[in-house]
Amino acid sequence: MRIPSHKQVYIELGTSVFIGTLIAVLLDPQSFTSWEGIGRVWPSWLISVLYAFALGYGNTYLDHYLDRIIPWIDQPLKRLVVGILAMFTYSSVVILAILFVFIKIIFEPRCECNVPWSSYLDNMYLPLIITVGMTTFLTSRGFLLDWRQAAIETEQLKRAHIASQYESLKNQINPHFLFNSLNALTNLVYEDQDQAALFIRKLAEVYRYVLDTQDKEVVSLSDELAAVRSFVFLHKIRFEDNLQVDIQISEDENLMLPPLSLQMLVENAIKHNEISTEYPLHIWIVREGEHIAVKNNLQRKNAKEYSSGLGLQNIKSRYGHLSQLTVEIMEDLQSFTVKLPLLKLSVS
Repeated sequence: MRIPSHKQVYIELGTSVFIGTLIAVLLDPQSFTSWEGIGRVWPSWLISVLYAFALGYGNTYLDHYLDRIIPWIDQPLKRLVVGILAMFTYSSVVILAILFVFIKIIFEPRCECNVPWSSYLDNMYLPLIITVGMTTFLTSRGFLLDWRQAAIETEQLKRAHIASQYESLKNQINPHFLFNSLNALTNLVYEDQDQAALFIRKLAEVYRYVLDTQDKEVVSLSDELAAVRSFVFLHKIRFEDNLQVDIQISEDENLMLPPLSLQMLVENAIKHNEISTEYPLHIWIVREGEHIAVKNNLQRKNAKEYSSGLGLQNIKSRYGHLSQLTVEIMEDLQSFTVKLPLLKLSVS
């Protein structure tokens, strides 16, 4: 939870002094016409300032804290109930504490009397009414702000998803990809017609998967792996044993991730690294705890192809909108690794 700065505390304290003074003036304006009246009314002024600061600042801080641990969008009913109970409980305790200090230290010594506990309850009504209004305001404000932020993030996610789909489609239908695929298919038609037919089916599966997932935020791990295997098959026809892709993952329908994320990482590794008999490219796709790691040996091309960087950036952006989990990127002299968090399917 973020700790307020000194400036924020001073501003809140100044606001409380202003509100306390305003309340004291409205309740007894004639007392402020003389020094004697001010001396008589200052305890009431002080308790008003304490109420304004403790209830205003405390409830606002409590509201921000509850927003962090119980988001409105995720659990609206729980957030409403917990918010009302927490603010009411906090306000009651603070009001009683201020009344106790005020009565025992200031009022009773001056009047030389004992104030009954019923008077404490009588003096709680007005501050609690103010607290109810404050709680209603903060609750409504928190809900509206979270709803607005959720709408903004949803729109950002849609844009990132569209951009990601565009990047994936662009990578696959660019002239180089089509030329290489058709060239490989032409050779297969003469050499192995059965393999050529399989190549066509795999190519169709890749494009169908792109089209089927264009409106989805997440897909199952098993569906993503099936699409990656088809994608790898197409490249294996071209590079043969110079491209080695080792997938060591048990499929799980309850684990999810953004569509085309694995395919993009494999595509990036193939596009940006040299692949030859002398320098074969190895790609590993493995499960590491709650992550899928895509790792390749690093052998950058001398003449680097242009990269917009949209692919990896959009994967990170989509994860940013889907969860609190982050994509991990690691690079050293020998390898390049990207770890994608696995998202668990929530069953309601």
